[in-house]
Amino acid sequence: MGKFVLCIENKDYPASLERWKIYPVIKEDEMEGYIRIIDESGGDYLYPEEYFVAIEVPSGAKEKIEKEYIKT
Repeated sequence: MGKFVLCIENKDYPASLERWKIYPVIKEDEMEGYIRIIDESGGDYLYPEEYFVAIEVPSGAKEKIEKEYIKT
């Protein structure tokens, strides 16, 4: 992983996306205008890029967020 986004809109996906929550980006440029993230269902899905803003996350927080999303 490595890149994270903050959800700023969820109007079409209220059950899948939580506004103001940080999500890890799984893949970019798969489909123009969309990014693949791990959503509230625990699965990875494509969502409109405009629903998110890219953010910088400190390394200590990055590890904790990744552990939360990728439980082994």
